[in-house]
Amino acid sequence: MSYVSEMRTLVGHRMLLLAGANVIILDDKQRILLQQRLDGSWGLPGGLMEPGESLEQTAVREVKEETNIDIDELHFLKVFSGKEFTFTLNNKDEINVVTALYWSKKWHGNLINDKSEGLSLAFFTTDDMPDNMSEEYQLYLRYFVSK
Repeated sequence: MSYVSEMRTLVGHRMLLLAGANVIILDDKQRILLQQRLDGSWGLPGGLMEPGESLEQTAVREVKEETNIDIDELHFLKVFSGKEFTFTLNNKDEINVVTALYWSKKWHGNLINDKSEGLSLAFFTTDDMPDNMSEEYQLYLRYFVSK
């Protein structure tokens, strides 16, 4: 049982403060890797921190789990937090997420989509992003492009 699942058994649907990481992964053409989620929306590889992990370890682990690639060099961008990162999920769980955003252009391995995590993986230019991307991922990408 994951940490979040274990906490949910204790607190039910009440607010949980969660920490996580997302990674903007660039290919050699400066395109950004996105993952199509199981609900059809697009987002960045990443996920929630497990007990004992650093945010950097979370970023590297989640990228490996979701894409099968290994990050060779990880660069910190920013921590996103606040009221705008408070959500009520479809199952009525309430969360407030603190997310560390990283980027990397040095990675290796063969891209393989984990079908339990998403429908597909694809690279996009900043001018050709898919429409069905949540506001927080759009915010992360706007921040990255502005730097």
